[in-house]
Amino acid sequence: MTSSPPPRADRCSCAGLRKATRHLTQHYDQHLAPTGLNIGQYSLLANLARRSPIAPGAFAALMAMDRTTMGRNLQPLEREGLVAVAVDPADRRSRLVSLTAAGQARLDVARPLWAAAQTAFEDRFGAAQAATLRGLLATLIATDLATAH
Repeated sequence: MTSSPPPRADRCSCAGLRKATRHLTQHYDQHLAPTGLNIGQYSLLANLARRSPIAPGAFAALMAMDRTTMGRNLQPLEREGLVAVAVDPADRRSRLVSLTAAGQARLDVARPLWAAAQTAFEDRFGAAQAATLRGLLATLIATDLATAH
C-alpha cells in the first residue's frame, strides 16, 4: 500500500494560516449549523458570556479585531436578539455589549455541538498536536508584529 506524500507547506506563513483557518472553520461551522451560528458568532457569544457587559472597543481588542469589524460581526447577532448594545449607565457617551437571555439560550444549545467539533478535531489531528497548535497561536497573537517592519 502506498501512502500519499505529506502536504507541501506554504512558503508564506500568512497564506498557510489562512488556508488552515478556512479548513478548520468549515469543520466547526458544519457542527454548529443546526444552531444557525457559525464559529465566529459562537466565539463572540461564548466570550460575551464570560465578560458581558463590555465596551465594544475592549471587546474588539480582546477578540483581536478592529472596532469596525467587531461592529459588523455584532450586527446580525443584535438583529437576532442574541446580543444587546446599550448606553453605559455609568457614562452616557459610551456603549456596552451584553449577551441577552436568548443569546445565552442559543449558546447553551451550541456548546455541546462545539464540544463535538473540538473532540472530532482532536481525534483526527491529535490532542497533543492540537494543544501545541493552540499554544503556538497564542504566542503568535502575543507577538507584536506591527513594530517588526
